Amino acid sequence: MSDTRLTQRAERSSEETQPAVEDEETQATLVCPECGGSLSVDTEHGETVCEDCGLVVEEDSIDRGPEWRAFDAQEKDEKSRVGAPTTNMMHDKGLSTNIGWQDKDAYGNSLSSKQRQKMQRLRTWNERFRTRDSKERNLKQALGEIDRMASALGLPDNVRETASVIYRRALDENLLPGRSIEGIATAAVYAAARQANVPRSLDEVARVCRVDKEEFKRAYRYIVKELNLAIEPADPTEYLPRFASELDAGDATERKAVELIETASEEQLLSGKSPVGIAAAALYAGSLLTSEGLTQSEVGDVADISEVTIRNRYKDLLEAAGVMGPDSAAETAGA
Repeated sequence: MSDTRLTQRAERSSEETQPAVEDEETQATLVCPECGGSLSVDTEHGETVCEDCGLVVEEDSIDRGPEWRAFDAQEKDEKSRVGAPTTNMMHDKGLSTNIGWQDKDAYGNSLSSKQRQKMQRLRTWNERFRTRDSKERNLKQALGEIDRMASALGLPDNVRETASVIYRRALDENLLPGRSIEGIATAAVYAAARQANVPRSLDEVARVCRVDKEEFKRAYRYIVKELNLAIEPADPTEYLPRFASELDAGDATERKAVELIETASEEQLLSGKSPVGIAAAALYAGSLLTSEGLTQSEVGDVADISEVTIRNRYKDLLEAAGVMGPDSAAETAGA
């Protein structure tokens, strides 16, 4: 009886201490058991190594990547056995079949005339199946327009993705009746660029869109209101890197321009003024302070604003920074 009781007590004690043991094992996998340092996983060798003392805590771990290796993008595409990831930039999110335009077989040989005709018929029917109703046709046209304008404006992929989501929301909430597809698509691109802090001016967007500037502006105000888009006022400093790059301006000039804008912002001089005009004037004023010698005409051409706007704005920026007074500003402008 005594042996039985001792065995039962031992079993109960082992059950009570088992969670603590598991917690200790979990904790040991997070830190090095030797020195308590942080662990890192070396996927190339299948090892878990301590970053501080170099102890190999685990080895021969399972590699969940592909069994093949590729040394360039072309080889990776050839060996990959999966499709492209889903994207909002395509009306079907990239899930449907897409027949390539090359009239070649799997070995790279050209198809015969009969096979080319057959493939062309298959492409035609494939396009018809991919856009089965008016909503999908609308979406396909709009997303193609968004991609075209984003390419012309030099916007990154994340802006295109955001613009596509904004247009999809407008379509789902039935905001398009009475408005053109191109107008809403242009407004979506402009709004997405503002949200991603890579804004483009109204004039820049108007040059690449296929609708009237006033129609595009009305569509933008409409979707911002109806979709409750959180878009902050554009910051003039967000335009500076692009303008400085196109003008080949030096880093010192760009830094001076940022300082002038920050000083003017503290003095509450930027409200009600175009951020593009402020950025261009700050860049011109910065070039004067660094003796780089950018002209008002050069800056105006890049920023797509008039020289009069630059002259009016850069004086205010220099006065706010205490660099020069109104009289000396006028003398400099005359010179």
